[in-house]
Amino acid sequence: MTADPASNEVDPLGKRRWTILAAIGIGTFMSALDGSVVNTVLPFLREQLNTDVATIEWVATIYLLVVSALLLGVGRAGDLYGQKRLYVLGFVVFVAGSALCGFSRNVGMLIGMRALQAIGAAMLFASGPAILTRAFPPERRGRALGALATFTYLGLTVGPALGGWLATAYGWRSVFYINVPIGLIGIVMAWRSLPHDAVTNRSETFDLLGATLFTAGLVTLLVALNQGHAWGWQTPLTIGILVLAVVLLGTFFNVERRRSQPMLDLSLFDDRTFSASTFSALLNYICVYSVLFVLPFLLIQGRHVTVQHTGLILTAQPIVMAIVAPISGALSDRIGSRLLSASGMFVLFLGLLGLVWTANKTPGMIAAALAVVGLGVGLFVSPNNSALMGAAPAHRQGIASGVLATARNLGMVLGVGISGAVLTTYLIDNRYIIVAAEAALGTAAGIAALGMGVAMLSAPTRRAARH
Repeated sequence: MTADPASNEVDPLGKRRWTILAAIGIGTFMSALDGSVVNTVLPFLREQLNTDVATIEWVATIYLLVVSALLLGVGRAGDLYGQKRLYVLGFVVFVAGSALCGFSRNVGMLIGMRALQAIGAAMLFASGPAILTRAFPPERRGRALGALATFTYLGLTVGPALGGWLATAYGWRSVFYINVPIGLIGIVMAWRSLPHDAVTNRSETFDLLGATLFTAGLVTLLVALNQGHAWGWQTPLTIGILVLAVVLLGTFFNVERRRSQPMLDLSLFDDRTFSASTFSALLNYICVYSVLFVLPFLLIQGRHVTVQHTGLILTAQPIVMAIVAPISGALSDRIGSRLLSASGMFVLFLGLLGLVWTANKTPGMIAAALAVVGLGVGLFVSPNNSALMGAAPAHRQGIASGVLATARNLGMVLGVGISGAVLTTYLIDNRYIIVAAEAALGTAAGIAALGMGVAMLSAPTRRAARH
């Protein structure tokens, strides 16, 4: 019988761990691919389904909301009932949701099936890093999480071009059907290769009240942040929803502090490395998604670059990230995470300043600045993720993975919200677009500088301690 891979004193998995990495990598690649593919073909979907822009945006928005809201809950469920079981179930739900998305007969059904697809994606996102952290010993954890980051960036890089080609050549349904054969392969690999993880404490129960409060609070917050630019940030609707979100989340934290078996173990944040890694991850993703939101406006509207050329320029960032992430992860196994994480945020800061400086220069110079941004993110992500996961005890790996994924998704929404607010403040009838983009990117640079300071707060150990 296979020994519990959560133990770092023995190494029973041998070469099998790389098969485990491949199984987790397929799920990560597919989830990242799906997000970038669908966003690319939204205008095409709007035309084919004969609907308006506000409605078709929910095809992307509902996916983000459901994934974000469920990450902590399904991470906790994995700790209680087994990560492998949750991961395989997530694959099954994701594949079924993808097939039903392709089968959708109207936009309402498509939005509903995207929500189902997102439930499966949340299971994959929350379980994957936890399984890898248990399967790999501390001296190889950074390398494994770096490779996982590469799968993510490859999905983001391939997605836009693949989505455009599939929709043009085979129709929009093929964008969703492509997940079915990939997902079936992933299900078989996961079932055969992932170790059967022992449930650490069968006496613990799932905190349904905490999960409900968190889900309602986070969904409310994300809706306000996602739609605030359209409704107006100072309108009673936006302010009212934000106040409701604060009340719900405040009640959630108050309930969790009093529970003996909470959904979110707040004691995790007593660890300096865990809390600093979580906050710096949030700041990093705010910067990343600020760039992804602002650059198309700068290039297409401000510099009059074609859509195709813009897509090519934007690939500079994920390509560099995909190359650097595994190298940075392996290096963090040798020298620790703090210096690499802080250095990554510093390089990200320089890259964002470079984008401000090149906003009015050649597209090639903008692409070079984007490559520097990618270098910074690639340096940061793997060591930071390794530090965060390593700071959590074995029986809290699922919730730690959920916290990490929640920080990423919340950063994604905040990045779009903050940069969108700055952009619209400076933008008047599509005038001053370059000035507006410079202001938004400069704001992101300030956030990166803050992130560099937060990253330095991690414990200066070679490897995060395992409890």
